[in-house]
Amino acid sequence: MPLTDERIVFIGCGTMGEAMVKGLLHEQLVRPDQIVTSHPRAERRRELEDRYGVHTSGDNADAVRGATAVVVCVKPQFLGEVLADLEGAVNSETLVMTIVAGARAERFVQALDTPLVVRVMPNTPGQIGRGISVWTATEAVSSEGHAKTRAVLSALGAEEYVTHENELDMATALSGTGPAYVFLFMEALVDAGVHLGFSRRVATRLVLETMRGSVEFAASSPDHLAELRNQVTSPGGTSAEAHYQLEKGGLRTVLSDAVWAAFRRCVELGS
Repeated sequence: MPLTDERIVFIGCGTMGEAMVKGLLHEQLVRPDQIVTSHPRAERRRELEDRYGVHTSGDNADAVRGATAVVVCVKPQFLGEVLADLEGAVNSETLVMTIVAGARAERFVQALDTPLVVRVMPNTPGQIGRGISVWTATEAVSSEGHAKTRAVLSALGAEEYVTHENELDMATALSGTGPAYVFLFMEALVDAGVHLGFSRRVATRLVLETMRGSVEFAASSPDHLAELRNQVTSPGGTSAEAHYQLEKGGLRTVLSDAVWAAFRRCVELGS
């Protein structure tokens, strides 16, 4: 197993960091004593200790000593402070993984004086092991480092390696932010069902099961998404009328504009 002898440190163990810890332990990829989580709040540290039996620390520099892998999962606005804490504390042979939106790998290379940096963009379904993580690595990361990264990311679900770092900004806008688009669409459908006369409970169940079934059907089918849509769109029927109104309202354009806006924002965060 790629993680048998690893000591993995999570800096800023919030929602996504905890999801990775939970997944690693659930899949028995590591033992609790192989994990250290660093967080500034004592109550959060106690919560992680009680829930998972992992080690915790309130000192970032102290936490990473002896680490074979460090996962930085803090908000972008706190990154400068965290990198200052870690300066000189990370071994040059330690694999550094970052899930900080917009933060370029080179920033970590320079700040921490280490060539081994992996940049990752996970998404929120990783909390239940059904996410997709897009990642890339600096040239200095070996095949062993790639295997270690894949093992860690398997705790969140699927993973996709890309060769160009700008694709991480693209992934942030598409898959990283993607659940927000899906949740908004689902919310709008539920509201439409309530407007028709369903109770909110029934409308919510209908939408959730329709979304779940549609995604699983699409994933199992070799057909293009447009062909799947055509299969439920009879000439002159209800789906055709609904589709006409969606196109008339500019759904595709609005969605595309939203993704581009998210991409531009990610690039701004990086600069």
